[in-house]
Amino acid sequence: MDIALEILKYTLPALIVFLTAFVLIRGFIKSEEQRRNREILESTQKTILPIRLQAYERLALLLERISPESLIMRVNQPGMTAKQLHTELLSSIRAEFEHNLSQQVYISNEAWELIRTARGNVINMANTAADQLKDDATAITLSQKIFEQVVQLKSPPVQQALDFLKEEIKQFY
Repeated sequence: MDIALEILKYTLPALIVFLTAFVLIRGFIKSEEQRRNREILESTQKTILPIRLQAYERLALLLERISPESLIMRVNQPGMTAKQLHTELLSSIRAEFEHNLSQQVYISNEAWELIRTARGNVINMANTAADQLKDDATAITLSQKIFEQVVQLKSPPVQQALDFLKEEIKQFY
């Protein structure tokens, strides 16, 4: 019995010191790990935020460039037929979209879907207007048909996507 008491007399304080040291060191390691994770996150944000903002800028420019109004003004040439203008419109939309395709990794899935939908709706407007015309129609006639469709819309899809991008950017500030 005396031996057990003697062993307990030395073991119990050692065990208490060990547990105290263990708890303190574990707390220190956890707080150090959290600090390191915060530093990594801040460092990453400093690098990624400008890239993300640039992606939003490029996608806003894409939307502006594929809006029917600016697209027709940019692509239309004097003496073009409706068929030529239609081909140029579709080609320009495709080129703009493909040029900015990689920007989707920096924005939300919902924003990217709105951009794709806007692109599809502009293409559909051009196709619908072209289908309503005769083969010998002029580019001006096609432009008028497209503008009529734009005016009939309450909220053009390009504007919806642009508004969504603007709202999403506000989250960074």
